Amino acid sequence: MTNIPNPARKKSLGELLGELPGLLTKLVKDEIEGLKREITSRLAKLGVGAALFVVAALLGFFALAVLIAAAVLGLATVFQPWAAALIVAGALLVIVAILVLVGVRSIKKGIPPVPENSVDSLKKDVNAIKGLGR
Repeated sequence: MTNIPNPARKKSLGELLGELPGLLTKLVKDEIEGLKREITSRLAKLGVGAALFVVAALLGFFALAVLIAAAVLGLATVFQPWAAALIVAGALLVIVAILVLVGVRSIKKGIPPVPENSVDSLKKDVNAIKGLGR
């Protein structure tokens, strides 16, 4: 005779409590599997989006090179070609220097890269669980 559970039969409290760890384990495993599926799906979409951004950046780089060449050729109608190239190169170096200075200032504001607010909040939560604070 097989032990087939009868859904109409009421279970005792002891049986229900005995099933609880197994049910909790199954619930956690199912949640983790669902999380894995969702993360995998989102990462795939993120990968496609990142690849499209890389292609766009590469094409933008080539478009910028063409625009720089056009600037050199445009200035070559007024100046000697070598002088036109030097003028455009100088302007580009000034732009690069400004961008580097702004980038360094931005990086200094972000150091150290520790999420201090989140760490403080986590410490408060742990202390609240321990009964040491609110």
